[in-house]
Amino acid sequence: MSDAPVNPPVRSATAPNTIVTGGAGVSGRRVVAKEVLVNVAPRETRAALLENGLLHEVFIERASHRGLVSNIYKGRVSRVLPGMQAAFIDIGLERTAFLHASDIAPPELDEDGIESPRAESIRELVSEGREILVQVLKDPIGTKGARLTTYITIPSRYLVYLPKGQGIGVSSRIEDETERQRLREVVGDLINVSGEREQLGGYIVRTVGEGASVESLRADMLFLRRLWGLISQRAIETAPGELVHEDLPLASRLLRDCLGTEMERVLVDDESAYGRMVSFTRTFAPELSERIEYYDGPRPIFDLYGVEDELERALDRRVSLKSGGHLVIDQTEAMTTVDVNTGAYVGHRNLEETIFRTNLEASESLARQLRLRNLGGIIIVDFIDMLDEEHKRQVMHSLERHLSTDNARTQICEVSPLGLVEMTRKRTRESLEHLLCAACPTCDGKGRIKTAQTVCYEIFREIARQSNSFDFQKIMLLASAEVIEVLLDEESAALASLEEGTGRPIRLQQEDSYARDQYDVVLM
Repeated sequence: MSDAPVNPPVRSATAPNTIVTGGAGVSGRRVVAKEVLVNVAPRETRAALLENGLLHEVFIERASHRGLVSNIYKGRVSRVLPGMQAAFIDIGLERTAFLHASDIAPPELDEDGIESPRAESIRELVSEGREILVQVLKDPIGTKGARLTTYITIPSRYLVYLPKGQGIGVSSRIEDETERQRLREVVGDLINVSGEREQLGGYIVRTVGEGASVESLRADMLFLRRLWGLISQRAIETAPGELVHEDLPLASRLLRDCLGTEMERVLVDDESAYGRMVSFTRTFAPELSERIEYYDGPRPIFDLYGVEDELERALDRRVSLKSGGHLVIDQTEAMTTVDVNTGAYVGHRNLEETIFRTNLEASESLARQLRLRNLGGIIIVDFIDMLDEEHKRQVMHSLERHLSTDNARTQICEVSPLGLVEMTRKRTRESLEHLLCAACPTCDGKGRIKTAQTVCYEIFREIARQSNSFDFQKIMLLASAEVIEVLLDEESAALASLEEGTGRPIRLQQEDSYARDQYDVVLM
């Protein structure tokens, strides 16, 4: 949610024909009316971000599994991997965390203020057993541990402090050049007045800092300076593998990161949480405290706004479009694929126009689904093939425009020769599907199980295999009701032939607890 990058700007050149949007900002961004719904339960807090009445993002925090992003730990280097230019860091979690060389801050400046040459090997930056202060960039996802950085960032309402950074940055979402220059000058003057110029560190003005007064920026700077001093002292006293500084809980974090001039209101259904949020806002943004409202209606707040239904639909592969077309979204370990289909939409003019209208609608729906499902990594979109180059351009522009309000950084490539759109979206936490769901114990997450007929033929082969290896008087087969039914009906002749071939009777026993592809052959 933070406007500030948690690692330094990427220095490598952007790939040709690549458009950077989302967190990087896009000119001509839409103005949207936002509101946040906060649902508090004893062990879980959920927040839904609505834009123009539609659900666009959902955040879930559970007492048993709080997110780790932005937490600061004192770690110990457990292993250095020169071949990967990375190191594994023990920060006290179940799995060691991953620190790449590019996420390690450069050496301290020398006495002349000149940065030392960048080390070429990871071994020149860290060594096994060394203690190191790190911040979590990405939560553990799947079998992968958390990803770390030593570029510490500490956000407040208007500013982000970078203890190991330099200079003054302004969020790219602030597009007025006059205001950008004003903010740079104000922050620079405050640094000079405070005498902090002699210390290492830089600042980034966040999007909500647009129009902020000098006093507000000064208060933020004093708060960040005190907080960093406290963190630095804790880091000295804390043992390796322990938490040094924890980010705010979900409700307060949303207020810090989301509550701006475009946020119409925050509706909370828990009285104690409402009190804490109002108190937090009065401290950091008193002018916006009236936008926080307490909801005490009889109907659950997520039901009232249709959020529960939207969350259920967000777990389906298929996403229906208003026109009658649909998207099919498949999430795999390596990437997410999106297929666009016209479905029941037949259009009004001709085929090309029908395809164009479906792709336009799909681009808007896709941008929303990426945020809602929190899909990240590599994303391949198979729009319906278009012949008109102008139609292709308009669909790509539509996708960029609708992704421009996404806080996650995205990169979009032009349509490939195969008609595919390749893009990436920065992933920092588990997707909605991985957070709310687990792999099916029957199919083990494959999404497919063998047909009853396939299982019957496997049973026949297993009986033949065992009958040639052991002595027995009869065979007992335990299987699901569906498989037993096929054996007694469609495959009854094959079963009789097998009994004749083995010279032994085969007894069938239905096991209601067995899945379709489970069976046992018992020789008696």
